[in-house]
Amino acid sequence: MNIKQFVKMHREEWKQLEQLVTILSKQKRVYTGETINQFHRLYQKAAQNLSYSQTYYPNEEITPYLNGLVSKAHNLLYKDQVSSFKQIRYFFSTKFIGLLLEQWKFVVAAMILFLIGAIGSFLSVMNDPLHIYSILPAEIAQGVDPEKLGKGAGTVDSSLMSASIMTNNIKVAIFAFAGGITFGLVTAYLMVSNGIIIGALAALFWHHGKSYDFWAYIVPHGMIELTAIFIAGGAGLLMGYKLFVPGQYTRGWQLKRHAKRSVQLLLGTIPLFVIAGIIEGFITPAKISLETKYFVAVFTIVGLILYMIIGKLKFAKSQPIEDFDL
Repeated sequence: MNIKQFVKMHREEWKQLEQLVTILSKQKRVYTGETINQFHRLYQKAAQNLSYSQTYYPNEEITPYLNGLVSKAHNLLYKDQVSSFKQIRYFFSTKFIGLLLEQWKFVVAAMILFLIGAIGSFLSVMNDPLHIYSILPAEIAQGVDPEKLGKGAGTVDSSLMSASIMTNNIKVAIFAFAGGITFGLVTAYLMVSNGIIIGALAALFWHHGKSYDFWAYIVPHGMIELTAIFIAGGAGLLMGYKLFVPGQYTRGWQLKRHAKRSVQLLLGTIPLFVIAGIIEGFITPAKISLETKYFVAVFTIVGLILYMIIGKLKFAKSQPIEDFDL
């Protein structure tokens, strides 16, 4: 194939890629899937053409032209990738905190529901330890022995109990959000029932004089984990409230708008669950002093507070930025 045939065969595709590079460089909105697919297809073909041209026409003008075209397209792809990372960083460092500040009342409401369940079950089991068998799920009630707390992986140890609680908490977080579709009733039930489990266990260990030990195995990961659950619960309550009291808008409109906000709140808890999981996997079952475990708990609390304060400052200083779909 001579140079003229090569240019004639691919000229239209190169022009199309040039136009797309120009258009996409100027636009700041999200592009359609069809446009992205077309850009990707033309970019790949141009890269192949460049490779061919460098091999057979290294001294022709077409080679530097294709090199420039492919470079511009490549830089555009890289720019979009950086933009995506910036959006993710902006979401977790600023926007997520902004959503919490706007919806903090619902997060507090979720925490209050949790505390109601925890205090009620604590008082019940404190008065009669046998009540724990009617309050807790069988797999938890029968698998807990306060006298064997932290005495090794071969016994009924804290790691099994902690794993059960963590699994339950993750389920609660997901279903608490989804429960918003039931006008928040399922969300409220899950917050209370989860509090009941923690309160009943706390009372059982209190009876055996093991409260200090019990909380040492709970609070290192529990502070972050429960914070994430309260946020997820608040997201569900927010959606449920807007469905129950739609105001001047239709319930369908409120669902569409606040479901998106609730999803963003739920997504913001993902790093919290990841951190809690790491702590629970490496710190909670570790053969370290109880004081060290409490130090980790204090460290996580301070970290959460600093994250909220820094995020609040960034949110207050940030200029209005267009929302982006997650």
